[in-house]
Amino acid sequence: MRVLIVLGLALLLTVPVPQCFAAASGREAPPVPDGHGGGADAALAPTLPPVGFVEFCARNPARCSPAAAAGRIAMSEDRWRMVFRLNSLVNGQIAPESDQILYGEAEYWAYPTVAGDCEDYVLLKQHYLERLGFPRSGLLITVVLDEANEGHAVLTLRTAEGDFVLDNRHNAIRRMSDADYTFLKRQSERDPRQWVSLMPGGKLASAQQR
Repeated sequence: MRVLIVLGLALLLTVPVPQCFAAASGREAPPVPDGHGGGADAALAPTLPPVGFVEFCARNPARCSPAAAAGRIAMSEDRWRMVFRLNSLVNGQIAPESDQILYGEAEYWAYPTVAGDCEDYVLLKQHYLERLGFPRSGLLITVVLDEANEGHAVLTLRTAEGDFVLDNRHNAIRRMSDADYTFLKRQSERDPRQWVSLMPGGKLASAQQR
């Protein structure tokens, strides 16, 4: 993973900003998107974290320690460039593979080296962005149901322009409101070990990521 980190950090600053993000990061910020995930933690009900996440934190406690909440991230053109390039880099470097094939377990969260499940992509992107100076409170692991009503994990980027999704199935960075997913739950911005429900009425959500 160290080799990929070095290559990734070197490349992030050399790629031009895609037109869509040059526009999104201009002076006139787009409105906060409608739909799930736009509220603060105080307005969201607590829920149970995924079992795989709990086990990951037991193995990597430093990666799950609370960090000072920094609110929504103020994005610049350079930051959009880094986010876009990082999402594409990880998606291209890591091959999709199930936990069952990789580890012989139905659910095992880990940093991938050559292959991983959806949550492994999320962990790696979150780690890279933190190393690039993005606050942990704005990089939240999120559980969704996809178009086939199956469990999936994405990384939510909470910005002053709204909430965006980094997804191993798409190189484009999409607004939450534009993603064809049902958002179930995510990490708390105040404490990454705690999770909050994104379902209407604070309904407890539990879905196995694939």
